[in-house]
Amino acid sequence: MLSAGTPTQGSAVYVALERVNGKLAGKNGNFVFVHHGVMNRGTPSLKLEVAPDSGTGELVGLSGQMQIEIKDGQHFYRFEYELRA
Repeated sequence: MLSAGTPTQGSAVYVALERVNGKLAGKNGNFVFVHHGVMNRGTPSLKLEVAPDSGTGELVGLSGQMQIEIKDGQHFYRFEYELRA
């Protein structure tokens, strides 16, 4: 993970790579998420995208994006994906 702050209070950015190992829709494998986070004067924006062609095992062909929303201190995840055979 790499991050950088700015002189403006509440503004910063980060990027990261995350390898995910597990099961998705009953299929086993790995894939990589690319994180892109921006805090613009206290307003957060976060996007996670599946790195192209990073799926292994039964997750070969996986593509998609994940949104993370934080409401009242709770995290909510929405992963929209496609798994091509």
